[in-house]
Amino acid sequence: MLPQTRKDNPEATLDDYRRFVEDLAVKHRAKHSLRCLMGAGSMATPALLEGLRHPEPAVRIGCCQVLDHYLDPAALPELINNLHHENEMVRAWAMHALACDRCKEGTCRPDEEEVLPIATQMLMQDESRRVRQMAAGVLGPSVHRHPDVLRALEYARDHDSHPVVRKIAGWYTPGGSIYKRLTPKPLRVLSKVASNKDA
Repeated sequence: MLPQTRKDNPEATLDDYRRFVEDLAVKHRAKHSLRCLMGAGSMATPALLEGLRHPEPAVRIGCCQVLDHYLDPAALPELINNLHHENEMVRAWAMHALACDRCKEGTCRPDEEEVLPIATQMLMQDESRRVRQMAAGVLGPSVHRHPDVLRALEYARDHDSHPVVRKIAGWYTPGGSIYKRLTPKPLRVLSKVASNKDA
């Protein structure tokens, strides 16, 4: 029986993780393998790095999905290389693994100044609407911190060729429901300090 998670199977080896990576290309084994790799966390990183160079797009996608949660600095060059892969979902998930902060469970978080321009470029230029819509969703949470992100999302909202991309971009721009929800709230502590000074 193959080991399933790091917690339940402390004896799992690199060969076990390599087998899980290979099985990402096998339709009836892919879900189980992805679950096992997620359970392994950073212990599976060496196998995942090999998987990012795998000839099967499904393997690269699965490895990107795991690294989206357990990103390792060693994976950054291979993820960046996958941004130029011919398969649209490989590109989309590589970008998501690099740029999305919400999913991260480990300590590695790429600097926004490095990854947001990548997602912005893909929103503006990638030929795949799936890549562009994922880019819009990844960029959205940063809209109040980065004027360049806001401008890119506004452009996509108004000019993208696909209605789904325009819709998602619109959520994160002025007048959109998520944009309003993400608007920073005034700090109450600072307000109280100012009130005390005036008193």
